[in-house]
Amino acid sequence: MSDYDYDLFVIGAGSGGVRAARLTALGGKRVAIAEEFRVGGTCVIRGCVPKKFMVMASEVSHALEIAEGYGWSFDNAKFDWPTFLEAKDVEIARLSGIYAANLGKAGVELVHGRAILKDAHTVEIVGKNRTITAQKILIATGGRPWKPEDLPGIEHAITSEEAFHLPELPKRILIAGGGYIAVEFAGIFAGLGVETTLIYRGPNILRGFDDDVRAHLAGEIEKRGIKVILGCQHKSIEKTATGLVNHLENGMTLETDVVMFATGRIPHVKDLGLEAAGVELNDEGAVKVDPYSKTTAENIWAIGDVTDRMNLTPVAIREAVAFHQTVYRDNPQHFDYEAVATAVFSQPPVGVVGLTEAEARRSCSKGVDVYVTRFRPMKYAFTGSDERVLMKLVVDADSQRVVGVHIVGPDSPEMIQLAAIAVKAGLTKAQWDATCAVHPTMAEELVTLKEKQTPANMAAG
Repeated sequence: MSDYDYDLFVIGAGSGGVRAARLTALGGKRVAIAEEFRVGGTCVIRGCVPKKFMVMASEVSHALEIAEGYGWSFDNAKFDWPTFLEAKDVEIARLSGIYAANLGKAGVELVHGRAILKDAHTVEIVGKNRTITAQKILIATGGRPWKPEDLPGIEHAITSEEAFHLPELPKRILIAGGGYIAVEFAGIFAGLGVETTLIYRGPNILRGFDDDVRAHLAGEIEKRGIKVILGCQHKSIEKTATGLVNHLENGMTLETDVVMFATGRIPHVKDLGLEAAGVELNDEGAVKVDPYSKTTAENIWAIGDVTDRMNLTPVAIREAVAFHQTVYRDNPQHFDYEAVATAVFSQPPVGVVGLTEAEARRSCSKGVDVYVTRFRPMKYAFTGSDERVLMKLVVDADSQRVVGVHIVGPDSPEMIQLAAIAVKAGLTKAQWDATCAVHPTMAEELVTLKEKQTPANMAAG
C-alpha cells in the first residue's frame, strides 16, 4: 500500500482533467479530483456548450428572414431572454451532473474546493482544513479571460463569462477583440437584435487564420449588421446616467449599454502554489511541459489550456488520454498537433484545418497551388441576400497533398470535420477530385474545384 492518500490527484475538473481521472480510476488506481467551481470546466459551464446554445438561439432571426423568402410569414415573432437563460442553465446543470456522476461511477473522489500545491506531493483544499497527499499530480486548471486592468473604467466591462448571465439583454453592446470569442459573441448579440459594434486593434479579425478567411468573414459579418472598427482600441470607459461611453484611441466616442472584453485568455496559474512544488512556467506564463505533458517536477503533469499549447477542448481530452497511456499503461504517447480542425461559430461560421496559404508558401519548397471559390448558397436563392460562401484548398505543388482547407459559410464546422480526415490522411488533390460529388450541396464544391488561382482570376474574382 502506498504511503500517499491517492495514486493520482487531479486539480481541475474540466474535460481534460475528468477524462484523465476517469481513465486512471477505471484502471484500478486511487484517484481524486478537485474543482473550485462546477464540474465540467470552461467548455461545459462557461464556454463552448452555453455559447453554442446562444449561437443557435441567435441564428433563428436569420432563419426567419430566409423563411419569408420561401413564403412563410411570422406574426409577432419575438425572443425572450429570461426564458432562454432558464433553459440554458437547466441544460448546463444537467450536463455538469452527468460529468460528476461519471466520475463517481469510475471510483473517483470529487473534492469540492480550490486545491493549491504545498509541495510536489501535497495539496491543500482552501477553507476546508484538509490536506491531501498523492504519488502523482495532474494540473488541469484551464484558462481565464484576460482584460486590461490598467484601462480607465475597465471595472465597468464584462468578459465572456459574465455574458452568459446578463440579467437582461442590452440594446447596445461593444465587443473588444478580434478572435474566436469576440466574433462569436458579436454574431450572437447581433442575431438577438442588439446593436453590436466590434472593435479590434489589429488590421483584421481572426489573427492567425488564412488571410482570405479573415477578409471574407469581416465583410460577411458586416452584412449581418455588425459594425466593425479595426486598427483601434479603447482609451477609456466612462459610466454615465444613460450608459457606458467608450472613448477610443482614434478620437471616436460610442455609447453602449454593455462593454465586453474578449481580448484573450490566460492560463489559470495564479496562487496555485506551483513554485512550492517545483513547477516552472514558460515565458508566456503557461505551465512548462515536455511533449508528454510532464512538468519540471518529477511527479507532476499538466494538460489543457493551462499549458497554452493548443487551447481546444478535444485537444485537452486527447492530451489526457496520452497522459494516461504514458504514465499508467507503459505506452508513451504524445498528441500530434498537426492538422487539427477547428471551427469558429461566427455568423456565418468558419471551419479550417491544416495550413494557411501563407504558412504553406513558407513550408512547401516548390510552392503551392491554391483553389478558391466564392458563391451564393442555394438556401439564399429566394431572399435577395448577397451573402457568399468561401471555400479554399491549399495544395503542396510538389506532392499535390491538400495541406489546408478553409471554409466560411453555413455548415462549415460540420464539413471541416470530415475534410480533416482527408487532410490528416495526406490525400492528394487528385484523390479529392476522384471523389464523386453529392448534389446539390455546398460541400460538393470541395471535390469539384478545378481552376488554380492565378493573378488574373484573383483580380477578376
